[in-house]
Amino acid sequence: MKRSYVETLPEACYIDAENLLGETTVKRDESVNELQSWLAQEHQQITINNDVRYLVYFLRTTKYDIEKAKQKILMYCKIRIERVEWFKNRDPFATDILELLDLGIFLPLRQKDQHNRQVVIIRTAAHNPKYHTQNNVFKVDKMILDLLLFLDETISIYGIVAVFDMKNVRLAHALQLNAALIKRTVVSWENYPCRPKLLEFVNAPMHVSVVLNIFRSFMSEKMKTRIKISNRGTQIGQLVNLPPELEGTGDSYHDLTVYWKKKVQDHAFWFAENEHQQQA
Repeated sequence: MKRSYVETLPEACYIDAENLLGETTVKRDESVNELQSWLAQEHQQITINNDVRYLVYFLRTTKYDIEKAKQKILMYCKIRIERVEWFKNRDPFATDILELLDLGIFLPLRQKDQHNRQVVIIRTAAHNPKYHTQNNVFKVDKMILDLLLFLDETISIYGIVAVFDMKNVRLAHALQLNAALIKRTVVSWENYPCRPKLLEFVNAPMHVSVVLNIFRSFMSEKMKTRIKISNRGTQIGQLVNLPPELEGTGDSYHDLTVYWKKKVQDHAFWFAENEHQQQA
């Protein structure tokens, strides 16, 4: 049964969606119907989400290129099926997940930048490689990103900026990232319907350049142009109030960690339901 998209955002967001992405009410409705027909006829086994907004997300991230949207949907679903280490057993009260939530490894800011983009801080060295696997780190990252997309549709219009705080990165962190794992995370990131606009690496020591070059080797040409590396200071800091740990006066890492731990745990049922839908 086909589902219809319901407008719930302020009118200004839909005006921006038209200006930035070419979205109109007619184009959106026709495109959603086309994707639903395609899925029903050719890919009945695929379950993205019962929320029709996700089809709109994929249309927006491809600027309404139907064929590109189809390919992204297929890759997105393929990744979620194959990468069980990231997308199964996502219980926010489980010990391995709880420990990483307490560390604050993935911290979305609570205010947008001057371009209305969502800013997330990814603390690449907050975990101890001796106790936490990189796959579990990615699992928690994606749990919070999934929840963020569920809670805030505007990300599909304005996009997302990721600030990778590499302070205290050690060789042990780099050794967790083999080429196969790096490729998987790049492919996953490029097929998420969240419009990544900037990837800024800050506090980056010289010796991590080898790992970053491997990341680049798997990226699309467009994504490569969106990488910025800084030994001190941030580009995005001119557009949003960052945490004190990044020389801003916004919410601290601790405050954001407490906020997002509670937010994730408050949605424990949503994670379980989402996982059940994926397996259906």
